[in-house]
Amino acid sequence: MTRLVLFDLDGTLVDSAPGIWASVRVAAGELGLPAPTPAQLRSMVGPPLQDGFAAVFGITGDDVDRAVTAYRAHYAAGAMFDAPPYPGVAELLAELRAGGATLAVATSKPEEFAVAILAHVGLLAEFAGVHGASFDGRVRHKDQVVAAALATHPDGDRPVLVGDRAQDVLGARVHGLPCIGAGWGPAPPGELADAGAAVVVATPGEVPAALATL
Repeated sequence: MTRLVLFDLDGTLVDSAPGIWASVRVAAGELGLPAPTPAQLRSMVGPPLQDGFAAVFGITGDDVDRAVTAYRAHYAAGAMFDAPPYPGVAELLAELRAGGATLAVATSKPEEFAVAILAHVGLLAEFAGVHGASFDGRVRHKDQVVAAALATHPDGDRPVLVGDRAQDVLGARVHGLPCIGAGWGPAPPGELADAGAAVVVATPGEVPAALATL
């Protein structure tokens, strides 16, 4: 058996904030909302898109659907590729694979977008699987995509999730998985620890040592 290490995408593997923020601004403008504040933009990196618009902007019903449609049109037109890997991520993935780990992605981003981004930045080949949300919203929460990853890799030993937001910690916990908090991501100080992350590390290079303790 090989160690199964699951990774979130946005804010963990890639710095997707620029493309996400640009698309959120477009969606807000489409709905006639005030320009998003920096705090609102930061809050949109991590949660499922539908949940983010509802919680962060206080919109409901058809307005959520309109916001998602406007966001995705701008995002798919090219903004999604404004998402460079964080420094040290490529080296981390190579080190884990060299050590025999099986790597997979579990993201609340639509799976098609996740695959395209990973291919664009040259990381797709590092992963045995990419598990993401569906465009219809039926699959969008972290516990759902973690479930898909675990079902696809049933022989993975001591699975663990590496993620940057409270949603990652809580979604992993549903399946009894520990979560290593990616402290280099956009979460405010204390969020990952308060959510119950097994350990929070400051850089990708610290992940292997954290894994050794779990």
